[in-house]
Amino acid sequence: VDRAHALASAAAFAGPAVAADHEGSIDEDAFTHSRGLDAHRPLHRVQLADADHTLLYVSGTTGEVVRDAPRTERLWNYAGAWIHWLYPFRGNMFNPYWSDIVNWLSVIGIGVTLAGTVVGIMRWRFTHAYKSGSHSPYQGFMMRWHHITGLLFALVTLTWIFSGLMSMNPWRIFDNGAPALRAQAMHGGPLAISSQQASSQALLAAASGEVQELRWTRTAGQTLVLASGSGGGRPTVLNAATAQAHVPDSDALKTAAARLLPDPVARIDVLTAYDLHYYEREPHTMTGGAEKPLPVWRVVFGDAHATWVHIDPATGAVLGRTDSTRRLNRWLFGMLHSWDWLPLLDRRPLWDIVLIALSLGGAALSLTGVVIGWRRLGRKLRTARVRRPA
Repeated sequence: VDRAHALASAAAFAGPAVAADHEGSIDEDAFTHSRGLDAHRPLHRVQLADADHTLLYVSGTTGEVVRDAPRTERLWNYAGAWIHWLYPFRGNMFNPYWSDIVNWLSVIGIGVTLAGTVVGIMRWRFTHAYKSGSHSPYQGFMMRWHHITGLLFALVTLTWIFSGLMSMNPWRIFDNGAPALRAQAMHGGPLAISSQQASSQALLAAASGEVQELRWTRTAGQTLVLASGSGGGRPTVLNAATAQAHVPDSDALKTAAARLLPDPVARIDVLTAYDLHYYEREPHTMTGGAEKPLPVWRVVFGDAHATWVHIDPATGAVLGRTDSTRRLNRWLFGMLHSWDWLPLLDRRPLWDIVLIALSLGGAALSLTGVVIGWRRLGRKLRTARVRRPA
């Protein structure tokens, strides 16, 4: 993908009336750290002259726009992800040590939280109050409220630090050596598109509704086209050669799915509702954005890793895989960090209210701790200056 291709792709994305400036090719910057972009690197960076001052990132592999970052989003990124993930240590001399810095600071944070919780419980009088009438011995506003918020939000703070550490896959504890899925074996070889197949115009005419994207794919020995519209939902499945509607053969798809791993298929479950391991999240959330259609097949393999593969029976697409180690990570990271628990997710905005309230409690605990530490450090520095010999 060259400069001209990248600019053409940006023009198709933004519209011909929006000027675009090609700023070169980059491997990674402050807005493209996501590992989901690895297959598209290097990325072409294109600045749009639109009202939002949008930055576009065009795949160096496929030529498609894979990331759009308006100026407002970039500013919030510095206030959020840039600080949260310690990205100041990315892309410079500290880059090789970034993972260790995050991991060890998390370990220290866990130790400090545990120590503070033990001290806080020991200092709180549960049965009778101190002479001041309070159950906390601390008189100052900051000390007292640090004590109270510490007791109220200690468990949440501890689980968030711990689950944040788990998100880093520290020291590769979740790498279990599971083999990759044999996608080409399932689909009967690589995708091949020829001039003898149906034209784009014929495919657009055959698809129902307003089509935003045609995507060629190989599924269970068939070359298909998925026609997706602007309204979301499942795409229309067309035969790439005839442009006719295609209905997958369930038996053929099950036989093809069995070739994903050398181990036998133990069973195939049909999910008609979301559960703890297959669920939908909002696009703006950390684990959201992926299509999670229903019904879906859960192909359970009898391998040593207890692998599950989710397959869309309408398109034959492999939607994802999980195994015993990934399911453990789902509990230790996803559940503890994002609270992606169906009774909460199904009752929005209850999930938002709970997470915002807990975040405010954690912020109060952190802020009071910083103020107390800063004051104590200031006293020590002033004492050291007074004691310094003339």
